[in-house]
Amino acid sequence: MIRYQQGNNLNLDAIIELYRASTLGERRPVEDRERMAAMLQHANLVITAWDGEKLVGIARALTDFVYTTYLSDLAVHQAYQKQGIGKELIRRTKAATDPRASLTLLAAPAAQEYYPHIGFTHMPQCWRINAGENI
Repeated sequence: MIRYQQGNNLNLDAIIELYRASTLGERRPVEDRERMAAMLQHANLVITAWDGEKLVGIARALTDFVYTTYLSDLAVHQAYQKQGIGKELIRRTKAATDPRASLTLLAAPAAQEYYPHIGFTHMPQCWRINAGENI
C-alpha cells in the first residue's frame, strides 16, 4: 500500500537514491549534495510516495498556489513505475493548489509520450536559457 505525504523535511540520502533509481539522477546534480539539499529546501511544494519506510516517488514543485505551479521534478523508482504513482503524485500536486492554477513541466526525453497520455497539453512556446548562458 503506497502512502503519500506533503513536505520537504526529508532525508537527503533517500532523495538522492530515489533520483538515481528513477533515472532522473542522470539529469540532476546528484553528486553535488549541497546543491541537491538546496533544491529540496527551496521547493515550496513537495509530495512524496512511500512503500512502508522506503521512498519510492517524489514530485518537487515551485508554486504561488493560486496561478501557476512548475513541477520541476517527478521521479518514481523504476521498480515502482507503471503503477499509477507518478500520476497520483501529479494529481496531489495539482490538488494542493487553487483549482484555477495551471501546472507546467519540462518532460524528460523518455517521458514525452507519458504526459499527453495522462492529460497534459503540449505547449511548444516554452523558452529556456541554459546554465552557463547569458542574455
